[in-house]
Amino acid sequence: MFGFLRFFGKRLRGSGESETREKSTEVKYLIVGLGNIGAEYAETRHNIGFKVLDAFAQASNTSFSAGRYGAIAEIRLRGHSVLLLKPSTYMNLSGKAVRYWLQTEKIPRENLFVVVDDIALPFGTIRLRAKGSDGGHNGLKNINEMLGSNEYARMRFGIGGDFPKGHQVDYVLGSWTPEEKAELPERIRHAAEAIPSFVTVGIERTMNQFNTRS
Repeated sequence: MFGFLRFFGKRLRGSGESETREKSTEVKYLIVGLGNIGAEYAETRHNIGFKVLDAFAQASNTSFSAGRYGAIAEIRLRGHSVLLLKPSTYMNLSGKAVRYWLQTEKIPRENLFVVVDDIALPFGTIRLRAKGSDGGHNGLKNINEMLGSNEYARMRFGIGGDFPKGHQVDYVLGSWTPEEKAELPERIRHAAEAIPSFVTVGIERTMNQFNTRS
């Protein structure tokens, strides 16, 4: 699993806000997985962003620790400093955490990558974009508002849209079906592989590779 990390990634350190950070000329990246904190949300479709980052962190032999506005982990990938963020602000205020860490770490917006669920895509399908509208997603909407821009990379993870009219909230905050649970680990693994690709070769080449695969 995640064979690329044997060559490109290694643990840098846990990243609590109180830790002293090394001054570096490294290029920094912020990878954000959207979701809601709390046990009641942990296994819901809306939390797939958290799941993808958890899988990537585990494969990178690192773990999350408490930081300002979210759980933070950090790795070094091909000489780049990569900050992983799971906001603790709840989905609808995700932009508060994203803006804080971009500003605190002086990370340019073009080095931001957001992982988010999408009901418009079939289950397990991923689509990457260099920029775009919020598509009705409240997490992306708040990020756009807080940054004053929608020009940042994002990966949409399809959760399907098989729900009756008027029941979208129940669906996205609901649990996976048994069939989806069986397929989810492989789908998450595939999605997480887009993260080191974005960092090392950029969003355009990563789109070319991952948008053609289901």
